[in-house]
Amino acid sequence: MAKIKIKQVRSGINRPKDQKATLVALGLNKMNRVVEKEDTPQIQGMIKKVSHLVEVVK
Repeated sequence: MAKIKIKQVRSGINRPKDQKATLVALGLNKMNRVVEKEDTPQIQGMIKKVSHLVEVVK
């Protein structure tokens, strides 16, 4: 399956608990951190939920 790189570009401070939990589930906890995940529908949904905090890196 294809891999996708996700980078946190904005802070999770002062965000709702569900958005903070989504960042943690993605493995993101610091600014500019990049993680590589499998490109599954579940991961795509998590990215969509916090799209204002992360970006997909090529």
